[in-house]
Amino acid sequence: MGVLAVIAVDSGGFEFPDLQIDDVEFRLLITAILVILLLLTRWIVARVLRRRVDDVEIRHRARRAVTYVVTILLIAGLATIWVEPLRGLAAFFGLLSAGIAIALSDLLKNFAGWAFILSRRPFRRGDRVVIGDHMGDVLDIRLFSFTLLEVGAYVDAMQSTGRIINVPNGKVLTEPIINSSEGFAFAWHEIPVLITFESDWRRAEQHLLEVLEADCADTVEEARAAIARATDDLPIRYRSLTPTVYLTVRDSGVLLTGRMLVPVRQRRSREQNIWRGMLDRIAADPTVELAYPTLRAVHSGQPVAVGSHAPPPATPEPMPETEEDIEIVPVEPAGEED
Repeated sequence: MGVLAVIAVDSGGFEFPDLQIDDVEFRLLITAILVILLLLTRWIVARVLRRRVDDVEIRHRARRAVTYVVTILLIAGLATIWVEPLRGLAAFFGLLSAGIAIALSDLLKNFAGWAFILSRRPFRRGDRVVIGDHMGDVLDIRLFSFTLLEVGAYVDAMQSTGRIINVPNGKVLTEPIINSSEGFAFAWHEIPVLITFESDWRRAEQHLLEVLEADCADTVEEARAAIARATDDLPIRYRSLTPTVYLTVRDSGVLLTGRMLVPVRQRRSREQNIWRGMLDRIAADPTVELAYPTLRAVHSGQPVAVGSHAPPPATPEPMPETEEDIEIVPVEPAGEED
């Protein structure tokens, strides 16, 4: 077509190089073919992986690797096709890229977060993390966001809610990250047991400690081994890993708090085991009773407790039912004053 596209900028003093429209059309055609071929290759590989690979973890990693390879090939191909004829437009594209950086700051921030996740590894797929107000297990890490399977929220004991959270990668650059699985996949868990003031608190303390030790015998050894492995990268130190019981006093009774190490994903099952053991022991020991808030009222000058541990109030005397039971006492009229 022989038409030249030339743009002159007076202030900058630079011109676009001669770029034949026929040449531009040819390069656009090559670009379209390259994109179609790469996308088709990615689709074929994904179908083969879905049919041939049964392991979900391996299949997912392979698909992510194919996506990265296709992206790198696409960038390299576009650079080969377009960089040479557009080399003289460096100043123009410098200004253009500055405008794009401002307009797409969030996307660039998410891309930088993705690069940070891949290089620094604050978490990996399968880790349980807390970032901002969100807690969950990491399912996937993508170019602009990562996916969490939500944990906690309206569900007790840090169990899954079944909801999926997509978190922008840029959050890792501005929000603190709590990783419960990295290096040391255990967490301290506390179980409060409130008993009455009349109970034998020493017996209750012994019961709770024995139940904790029986349930955590294997966990302590696993935790020691995990700490030994993690000390190569993280200076984790604990003076004691064995369960313990702390005692304090509350308004309604004596509070015993059992503290123990549990695997991050077993808090609810371990707590259930402890409570089953404690309830069995309390049922068999008459000197220990669970407490709860009670109310004490005063009747006829004597305190009366309202609650399971209080004696029933005294029965009031019956009122007379017939006229014969009522004694009438005559009253002399008052004398008149002079």
